[in-house]
Amino acid sequence: MVTIADVARHAGVATSTVSYVLSGKRTISPDTRERVQRSVRALGYRPNASARALASQRSNVVALVIPLRTDMHVPVLMQFAAAIVTTARRFDHDVLLLTADEGPAGLERVAQSSLVDALVVMDVELHDERVPVLRGLPMPSVLIGYPEQADGLTCVDLDFVAAGARCVDHLADLGHRSLALLGTPPTVYERQTAFAQRTLTGFTEAAARRGVLGVETPCEHTFEAILQTVGQLLAEHPDLTGLVVQNEPIIGPLLDVLRRLGRRVPEDMSLVAICADDVAERQVPQLSSVTIPAEQLGAQAVESLITKLSGGTVPELTLLLPALTARGSSGPHSDRTTT
Repeated sequence: MVTIADVARHAGVATSTVSYVLSGKRTISPDTRERVQRSVRALGYRPNASARALASQRSNVVALVIPLRTDMHVPVLMQFAAAIVTTARRFDHDVLLLTADEGPAGLERVAQSSLVDALVVMDVELHDERVPVLRGLPMPSVLIGYPEQADGLTCVDLDFVAAGARCVDHLADLGHRSLALLGTPPTVYERQTAFAQRTLTGFTEAAARRGVLGVETPCEHTFEAILQTVGQLLAEHPDLTGLVVQNEPIIGPLLDVLRRLGRRVPEDMSLVAICADDVAERQVPQLSSVTIPAEQLGAQAVESLITKLSGGTVPELTLLLPALTARGSSGPHSDRTTT
């Protein structure tokens, strides 16, 4: 195995110089740095992660805090987790997954354990009780999502207000005048989970701006709940011709429910979903959708953490603009009535 001493001999420098080039802890002349880097490449030297961690008094581990609850859609969360793990490995960091719903106490326990260097926190609520703790922890953190009071924090997220508005504008541009947001289970709204609340805000504000009817109803994940919720929605709003769906697990069953209730997609009912592209593309018809950029958000969160660990600065809030892809589930409003 090639050692740091081998690299030093090959480059004709002191072992400490090689260490400084690799760690970046001291300024080294460009010529010397380049000579050391050429030797690293020529010999195929790979710094030992454990040795680096010991020398820097770091664990090289990032904690990913995702409190798993029954109303959460685990496949989406795992897309975020995969992106975070993959990006962390690019920076020679491992990821510790924490799924218990421990609130502030869980964050304090992890910080005191010295197991991790930094935190990525998900399932953020508007009035998240973990926020005061995060501000006071002696380690950097990044939230995927952002609370109402986000000052002093680093947050990355999709702009869900803009996402809700973009869905309304798409349907309104097609001539639809009566729209509904079929949302997450009620408990998600009761917790004031940030992404759901902000989508509702964007939907409601855009409906008012466009002068169209915009109603919202939460929906549980079971087929019976979907059938009952949509049936009641259509009974109360028989002129409804556009649905915005922010509830990925119900998408497949929802299409079956609409067929059972005599609503053809898109002839009688246009659908736009906020979901992963692969989910939208495997439906019949394929769904017009605003994608959830899990890979991009996960990577951004880790890159921000690494920058903070290195002493750099990052924006307090990074919002990704929503991208809507029109597919077969949304079409022009028709005056034809269903039987």
